[in-house]
Amino acid sequence: MTEPILQYYQMGEGVTAFSTTRQGGFSQGAFGQFNINPYCGDSEEAVGRNRQMLCQLLGICDDRLLLPHQVHLTEMAVVDQALLSHPAEALEGMDALMTDVAGVCIGVSTADCIPVLLFDRAHRAVCAIHAGWRGTVQRIVGKAVGQMSAVYATRPADLFAQIGPGISLDSFEVGDEVYEAFASQAFPMDTISRRYDTGKWHIDLPLCNRQQLLSAGVPATHIAVSPVCTFRQCDTYFSARRLGIHSGRIFTGILLE
Repeated sequence: MTEPILQYYQMGEGVTAFSTTRQGGFSQGAFGQFNINPYCGDSEEAVGRNRQMLCQLLGICDDRLLLPHQVHLTEMAVVDQALLSHPAEALEGMDALMTDVAGVCIGVSTADCIPVLLFDRAHRAVCAIHAGWRGTVQRIVGKAVGQMSAVYATRPADLFAQIGPGISLDSFEVGDEVYEAFASQAFPMDTISRRYDTGKWHIDLPLCNRQQLLSAGVPATHIAVSPVCTFRQCDTYFSARRLGIHSGRIFTGILLE
């Protein structure tokens, strides 16, 4: 069994940022091979062994690898020493985590949704955000920037952002109700959506979240966007639309060293 293969991101000195791939690990079938999400139906033993491998690779203990139980809303948890003493209850129903504690890896799970990482180089604080279409409509990324400003005195100009692997415009076909949800929240539909020859609308989720970062004041030069489309590259990255909801999840994490 090989160790997990990670996609690393260059976000600055003193921080490790990455997304997991499907390679390396103990999960099988649609969960194979590398999945650390305990909420998607994978075996407890496989998840535990995969977590152990990731912690060894990162050089941290298991209790310093934090993954919330996401619910597609906009609740966020501030990971401090108090939370670390009772993480299970504190991570329930959270779709974003932030911390300034070194040696703690925070992250989110996705399989077509958009993961976003933030790093405040000035105040040494990080954030991991799960932005599915519902969270994107509710502008979770913009809210996370605001929350970091409130908690850590973060200035948007000091933030560096990585938008991780997710479903692309070409692959994200949506119903009229999803299109209307974005339109009703004053998203610029002429730039974030396109109607294809099938008559169906498509939404550009990575662009939606990049626009939120720009609107929050994050410089364009500080924003990187993964070229990976999970739907098209489901052999390397998990995609719920291709593999079904009972499949593994990508973990996109960030660790202050």
